[in-house]
Amino acid sequence: MNIFAAFILCSAFMVLSVTGVSRNLPILSFDEGYSHLFGDSNLMVLKDGKSVHLSLDDRTGSGFVSQDIYLHGYFSASIKLPADYTAGVVVAFYMSNGDMYEKNHDEIDFEFLGNIRGKDWRIQTNIYGNGSTSVGREERYGLWFDPSEDFHQYSLLWTHNLIVFYVDNVPIREIKRTETMGGDFPSKPMSLYATIWDGSDWATNGGKYRVNYKYAPYISEFSNFVLHGCAVDPTDHTTNNCANFPQTAASQPAGPTQNQRSKMSSFRNKYMQYSYCYDRSRYKSPPTECVVDPKEAERLRGFDPVTFGGGRRPRRGRRHHRGKSASSM
Repeated sequence: MNIFAAFILCSAFMVLSVTGVSRNLPILSFDEGYSHLFGDSNLMVLKDGKSVHLSLDDRTGSGFVSQDIYLHGYFSASIKLPADYTAGVVVAFYMSNGDMYEKNHDEIDFEFLGNIRGKDWRIQTNIYGNGSTSVGREERYGLWFDPSEDFHQYSLLWTHNLIVFYVDNVPIREIKRTETMGGDFPSKPMSLYATIWDGSDWATNGGKYRVNYKYAPYISEFSNFVLHGCAVDPTDHTTNNCANFPQTAASQPAGPTQNQRSKMSSFRNKYMQYSYCYDRSRYKSPPTECVVDPKEAERLRGFDPVTFGGGRRPRRGRRHHRGKSASSM
């Protein structure tokens, strides 16, 4: 599982071993690709111009947004997450067009969910298309490293019929467009965002553990920005030029290679903690776009037999309270 991603900086270009072949993709400074979104002084661009700190304190979180909007492409950043007690903290690296399409927006999400001391960060991925927020397509995973100790690369590949999430060039999730998904597959131009914010109501154990501001500021660090996509005219959102945007071997990954698929399978069988495709409490049968893997299903049933096995949650304490009436229990 431990993949080495070779980074060679030369003339502001990055060589990425994404599909087994070196690809030259430009690394941008912050001001070349992004703008301040919110958080005032909680967003700090470092002196080199290529690294950014986003912080959360008891006043506000912070965030930035791409200057362009894109239809398809490959988008990446190296991220280092806050350490120690981070329950309730959410760091997000995602694409969205919610500001342009309030009622039918698209979204592609990396969300990093903090935890109590001694427990690991988790990653959640999700997609929405055409405002399909009522259909949750979440997956959550652990990691094979501590994301607060060093920078790691997180990447999104988005094409007309494919979305792939990468961690350190290992694909962890692939979503293929199917006819039955219809507009649920993201298909409209989106901006890229990075934010840190207080998700106490849901992020850690369903809101059981909340942000504790005595540990603030919580600082997330970003660098190595790659925005390799078809930029769309922001005034009329025309996408005519995107038909000729290169999406093949010379410019960006076309999708996981066979070797990467093997690594993705290994990752999912070892680190996946939740997938909507196997959630029997939400869906009696998997949504049509799901490809059910017996090994993934077996792992998740062992992880949570009630959610993923379709069984009932046992009533704790029944053995010790036999003499009590139902009304007193």
